[in-house]
Amino acid sequence: MARLGIRRSQDRRRRRSNRRWYGNAAIYSMLCFLGLFMILPILYSGMNAFKPLDELYRFPPRFFVQRPTGTNFFLLHKLSSNLWVPFSRYLFNSVFVAMAATVGHVVIASMAAYPLAKFRLPVKWLFDLVVMTLLFNGVALWIPQYVILAQTGMINTFFAYIVPGLAAPIGLFLMKQFMEQVPFTLIESAMIDGAKHTRVFWQIVMPQVKPAWLTLTVFSFQSVWNQQAYGIVFDEQRKLLNNAIESIGSVMSGQFQARLGVAMAGAVILMIPPILVFVLTQDKVIETMAHSGIKG
Repeated sequence: MARLGIRRSQDRRRRRSNRRWYGNAAIYSMLCFLGLFMILPILYSGMNAFKPLDELYRFPPRFFVQRPTGTNFFLLHKLSSNLWVPFSRYLFNSVFVAMAATVGHVVIASMAAYPLAKFRLPVKWLFDLVVMTLLFNGVALWIPQYVILAQTGMINTFFAYIVPGLAAPIGLFLMKQFMEQVPFTLIESAMIDGAKHTRVFWQIVMPQVKPAWLTLTVFSFQSVWNQQAYGIVFDEQRKLLNNAIESIGSVMSGQFQARLGVAMAGAVILMIPPILVFVLTQDKVIETMAHSGIKG
């Protein structure tokens, strides 16, 4: 009887292990399929950037390039040299604006989230108001933003790019949710030892929520890097890299040169910085997504 019981328990364990194996295989297969489906547009853009002109207009279109060439990038460099402003100036503007807006947004959102998350304040309704702003489309804010920028004299300056990105509500929401997980005993211990709130914030709270502000860095950088400032910035010296790519496209249209590959080469160049930022912080981004719903 004892042996029979042992065999039955072993059979049950084997069945459970088989079920777990099949279940894990199904889950991993589905995740691989979804990941491949989501990365297809990026791969297709990269393939088109290296396709010659005859392959781009082939019907039916083919996904993979048969005769890769760097002509599209050479034409992009050649056309960019004919612009009024050097191509390096557009690149500097984009990098400067993206870094300034990203760092400013992360710092401001973190500093605003700290008192809301760790102290009892009579203005808790402010956070509810911020959450309500997440329901609105960014297009609905264009006119109010333009009026504010015009009244403050920020039109046609770098502040027209940077200032609107500093007040994105997603940053305050994300940082507050994560700071609530930090044990208040750590803050009390530091304050008993004589630390001020500034030191507690930078040396205790911020290291504890590192995955959150790295994730916010990715989101903010991607948003600012791809922004358009139509009707806000008019000086060509202050325009961004995506405006330069569009200017090159207008030059091609004016010369009746339908170079789709050049446009795809420009799109690939614009995709590289956000992808690099994500690759450098992907482990922290995944950790944030896994724990963003947990409250301490």
